[in-house]
Amino acid sequence: MTYIFEFGWLAEYYPQILKGVLTTLQLIAVGAVLGIALGTFCAWARALGPSWLKPIVAAYVELIRNTPFLIQLFFIFFGLPSLGLQLGELTAANIAMVVNLGAYSCEIIRAGIQATPKGQFEAGASLAMTPFETFRHVVLVPSLQRIWPALSSQVVIVMLGSSVVSQIAAEDLTFAANFIQSRTFRAFEAYIVSTLIYLCLAILLRQALVVVGGFIFPRRAAR
Repeated sequence: MTYIFEFGWLAEYYPQILKGVLTTLQLIAVGAVLGIALGTFCAWARALGPSWLKPIVAAYVELIRNTPFLIQLFFIFFGLPSLGLQLGELTAANIAMVVNLGAYSCEIIRAGIQATPKGQFEAGASLAMTPFETFRHVVLVPSLQRIWPALSSQVVIVMLGSSVVSQIAAEDLTFAANFIQSRTFRAFEAYIVSTLIYLCLAILLRQALVVVGGFIFPRRAAR
C-alpha cells in the first residue's frame, strides 16, 4: 500500500495553525521574561541572600528540577482549584512555564554569580555601595554575560517543552496539530508541519537571544 502525502488542508486550517504559533510565542515571551526575573532573584537568594531564605529557595529549585513539567502543569491547573483558586488554561500554562524556567535559570545564573571574583565585591564596598547596589551594578551584568549562551539554550528548551500545555486544552501549536489530525486523519502531515514550525521557532528564538545578548552586552559583541 502506497501512502500519498496530502498537504491541501493547510489552506483550510491556516487560522488554527497561526493561532497556535501566536499562543506558543506568547507563552515563551511571558515565560522567558518572568522566568529569568524569578531565576535572578532566586540566584541572588541562594548565593548572597539571607540565611533564612536560602533553604526555602533551595527547596523550590530542587522540587521543580526533579519533577516532570507535565506534573507541575497538572498540579497548577487541576490541583489548585481544589484550594479555591480557579485558573484559565493560558494562565496556568504561563505560571507553570515561569515557575519551571525560574528554577532552571536560578542554577545557571547562580553559577555566573559564584564565578565573580571577590575583588569585585570589595570594589563595590570601597565605593560605599550597599550590597544590593553592588549586586545590581557590579555583579549581575558580568554574571549574565558569562552564562548567556547556557541561559539562551534553556529558554529554547522550555519553549519546546511548552508543547505539553495542549494537555490542558491551551491552544498552542501542538493543540492545533492535534485538532487538525483529528479532523483530517492526516496525522503524518499534521505533525510534520508542526515539527518544522517548532524547528523554525527554535532557530529564530536562539538567534533573537543572540541579538538581545549583543544589545545587553555590547562589549562582548564587539569582541
